[in-house]
Amino acid sequence: MEIEVKFFANFRELVGQKRILVSANTVRELLENLRDGYEGLRKELFVDEENVALKESVNVTVNGRRIEMLDGIDTELRDKDTIAIFPPVAGG
Repeated sequence: MEIEVKFFANFRELVGQKRILVSANTVRELLENLRDGYEGLRKELFVDEENVALKESVNVTVNGRRIEMLDGIDTELRDKDTIAIFPPVAGG
C-alpha cells in the first residue's frame, strides 16, 4: 500500500523533502514509521518520544479531512491516500 505524506513549513525542513511515500494501514502506523525514521520530527510532532500521541498543535489530514473528524490516529488508510502534516498555524 502506498501512502503519500506531505510536510509543510518546518516539518518539511526536518524531513528534507516536501513529500515521501510510505506503507501503512492506519494513521497510527504511519506516525510510528515517522517517529522511528525521522529523529527531528519526534520532538516536534509527539508529546513524548515513546508514544504516538500528537501534540495538540499538530494538524494531520487524510485526503483533506482532519483526523479528529475521522477515527483519530486509528483512521484506516487506503492505497493512494494523501496525508498532510501541518505545524501550528497562527494568524492575525
